[in-house]
Amino acid sequence: MTGRDRGSGLMRHSEQILDQFTRQAEGFAKSPTARSEDILQCILHLAQPGPKDAALDVACGPGLLVCALAKRVSRATGIDLTPAMLEQARRAQREQGLTNVTWNQDDVTAMPYDDGCFDIVTCRFAFHHFPEPLAVLREMRRVCRPGGRIVVADSAPAAAKADAFNAMEKLRDPSHTRALPVQEMTALFCAAGLPEPQVERTRLALSLDEFLSRSYPREGDEARVRAMFESALADDEMDVEPRREQGAIRFSVPVAVVGAKVPHA
Repeated sequence: MTGRDRGSGLMRHSEQILDQFTRQAEGFAKSPTARSEDILQCILHLAQPGPKDAALDVACGPGLLVCALAKRVSRATGIDLTPAMLEQARRAQREQGLTNVTWNQDDVTAMPYDDGCFDIVTCRFAFHHFPEPLAVLREMRRVCRPGGRIVVADSAPAAAKADAFNAMEKLRDPSHTRALPVQEMTALFCAAGLPEPQVERTRLALSLDEFLSRSYPREGDEARVRAMFESALADDEMDVEPRREQGAIRFSVPVAVVGAKVPHA
């Protein structure tokens, strides 16, 4: 692939992100994914926010993690590509009466911040949308001070089932790239010059109907996703532990929360 082809591909993906998340913004802000208290507490446990810290949440979406951090740190910043998501974030800030928050609309692969200007840098449920997650993680490392903490939370299917999980997610959400198994996420941290990270695992409980109601798949793909879940009831080929309850399919997505301290030079 030439540099021009790669650049065109990244631009097309950015357009997909804007399209999907402009439409998803309000629904995602209210979703179980955005509001999972269990996952939020895992992130805060690894981030260890303190009253003198400056925190940054990368691809912050509707700002729920930024607002949670803002209650524990000196200042909190959220950066996201999608204006509609930032509108939701500002609404959440106003509702909670927070005054120590800043929002930026920008590219997370080239963030408008100085080296080492944050004590905590997080990213929550966004790595599976990045065409080049290592580039984002390296940028997160750049803006985090030595001794600061980096925490990434994302869906993390078992390695043997990741292809099936990602095939389903690409049908459900065309802006999806690839959810990384835990082994690949920890390898990414090492490739970014970070030490072996601490990992906490949990699962996010969802219903298939709700999951699809806030998605915008291409024509015909919702039916394909439903068929994949029906098939997975027999063998759980996607690592989502599906089951049928009162005629509806419920399932749980495997999630990894991965954190490390930035080493001193």
